[in-house]
This record gives sequence, structure tokens and C-alpha cells, in this order.
Amino acid sequence: MHGSGASSFMWAPVQRELALLGHRSFAVDLPGHGFDAQYPAAYQAPQNLDAWAAEPSTLAKVTLQDNIDMVVDVVRRVAEHGPVVLVGASLGGTTITGVGNTVPDLVNRLVYISAWSCVQRSNPIEYMQEPEFGENLLAPLAPLNVGNPAELGVGRANYRTADPVMLAALKAAIMADGTDEQFRAFLNILQPDESLAVMMSEARGHAETWGTIARTYIRLTDDRSLPIAMQDRLIAECDALTPDNPYDVHTLATSHVGFLLKPAKLVSILDQLTV
Repeated sequence: MHGSGASSFMWAPVQRELALLGHRSFAVDLPGHGFDAQYPAAYQAPQNLDAWAAEPSTLAKVTLQDNIDMVVDVVRRVAEHGPVVLVGASLGGTTITGVGNTVPDLVNRLVYISAWSCVQRSNPIEYMQEPEFGENLLAPLAPLNVGNPAELGVGRANYRTADPVMLAALKAAIMADGTDEQFRAFLNILQPDESLAVMMSEARGHAETWGTIARTYIRLTDDRSLPIAMQDRLIAECDALTPDNPYDVHTLATSHVGFLLKPAKLVSILDQLTV
């Protein structure tokens, strides 16, 4: 499961490495993502930011439950072919938690890659008010936003900005360990809108369902979008909820999406997981 503004496309480097080791994988496009994403003409070059700011979003009514329902359907189908390991990155963590709450008998392991796994707070937005989130580098990116999120129902980011200051700040926040060329390549698979409802929905794992599934957390120490202090808090909270089923914890020294640049290191962890 991809994170905010992303799609199944981001998983291509990881899927190649998995295939080389003989593993089957399925990359999900959550509702309104991938080839269903919205790229208005006003977002293209030359951009018309005023027109784009008023453009209704196809993601405005998409909820976390919509994401969960889609993935539950996928899990039911792939579970016919063997054990299921659900992997979520960043905001994708809320979806795999919801799937774990819904069909724990069909999921053999949950893997969070610097992903939101909420227990004490309801959703990522609430956690973002906590001190452990303080070292994130997202605040300087506010000028990237286009339109009024409350009116649009989405966060809308202009990933096609030509502002060098904004581009440098965005690179520092999500892919500081990549080259400028790699960073621009990643930007070109992002979509500008993400549903506020997904980020603000009740997303807590339940001990009696989600908490019974084996789970792994892959910490990203150089992450400045979801800081390592927050990752460690999420791990500790979940372990406290289900002390008899703690996280299997691994660590990579990468940025928020830097693991895509070093897919073999990530896959070496995934390959060793038991199901």
C-alpha cells in the first residue's frame, strides 16, 4: 500500500527485487490513485493555479473505509493462493491497520515501512500535533499547497512547481539521500491531491483483531517526514497494547522514500520474514 500522493507505480523497484527472489507481489492502487488519478489541465504546463485552486477533486469523498474495503477485496482473492503479507508505507499504514481489524484471519503479517500505525491517537493528523513529530520538515512546504483544503476536501500540492526553494525543501523532507535527478523522477509519479478524510478518519488498531497478527516495523532513521522519534513512539504504543505480540523491528538508514533507491536492502528484510 502506497502513501499519500503516490500509487502502485512507486513499488516497481521493490517488486523487481522480490521477483528475483521468487516472490509474488501485488501493488495496490487505492481509490482515486494510479490511472484513476486526477491531473487537471490547469495542473499541467503552463499551469493555471487560480483555475486549479477551484477545481473540484475526485478524491474529496474518498474515505479510509473506501481504501480498506478495496484492499479487503484484494486480500480475499490473493489469500486463495497462499499466505498474505500486507506492506504499507507512510499513510498506507492506516489502510493495512484497517484491513487487519477487518479480516485478521486472512492476513499472516503486517509490515509498516515508516508508516502510521495508530493506537493512542485516532489518526495521523492528531499525532502530528505531538512533540515527537517536531523534527519533521513539512512545515516549510505550506506554500506548495493550492486552494482551500476545507473547501476542496483534499490537500493539493503543486509538485510541478518551478520554485527552487520549494523543490529543495521538498527534497530535504522526503528524499534527502537521493540525487536531484532521482528526486525529480519520483516527483513525476506523484499525484497532487490526497483525501483529508483518509488522513482524519479513525485509524486505530484493535487488540482483539489487528493485534493478533504478526507485525513488523521497518524504521527509517533519516526520515524527516515521519521522524524517527514518532516512528519509535508508534512502535512502543502498539507493543504496549499487545505485549504478547510485539513488533519485529528492523532499521534502514534512509529518508522517507529513500528505501525505493535501495530496494535490495528492503527486500532482504522482507525475504526473511516468517508467515
